[in-house]
Amino acid sequence: MITIRPIVDADRTQWARMWTAYLEFYETSVSPEVYDTSFKRLLGNDPQDFHGLIAEMNGKPVGLVHYLFHRHMWKTENVVYLQDLYADPDVRGQGVGRKLIEAVYDAADAAGCPSVYWLTQDFNTQARQLYDRIGKLSPFIRYGRV
Repeated sequence: MITIRPIVDADRTQWARMWTAYLEFYETSVSPEVYDTSFKRLLGNDPQDFHGLIAEMNGKPVGLVHYLFHRHMWKTENVVYLQDLYADPDVRGQGVGRKLIEAVYDAADAAGCPSVYWLTQDFNTQARQLYDRIGKLSPFIRYGRV
């Protein structure tokens, strides 16, 4: 049984464990200050800040998702950016990622935001198998500042 719930203050250690693993998968890291600031934002009540959810199996945190509501120049309603999605390796393929994405879809629907989008690396083969089933691949190519 998978339970999805909002991140709470008591999740700090498990959240940091999972977010670290997520960042390592993408071959990056952030400073302790970013961990502290990001976690505070997840717990805050500013609608412009990120929201976070935890997936639990048998009461144990096994996954997380971070998402953000923001305006879009091509729409009158906000859109939702799903930035980080992670499931522990030993529970992958058991529905954790799907449940987390569906929870973001539910939050978007409740807020009147029909559009949810996310990015991933081309080498994220296992996750892309899920994404191909519950999302639509965009033809956009992402660039960043040099």
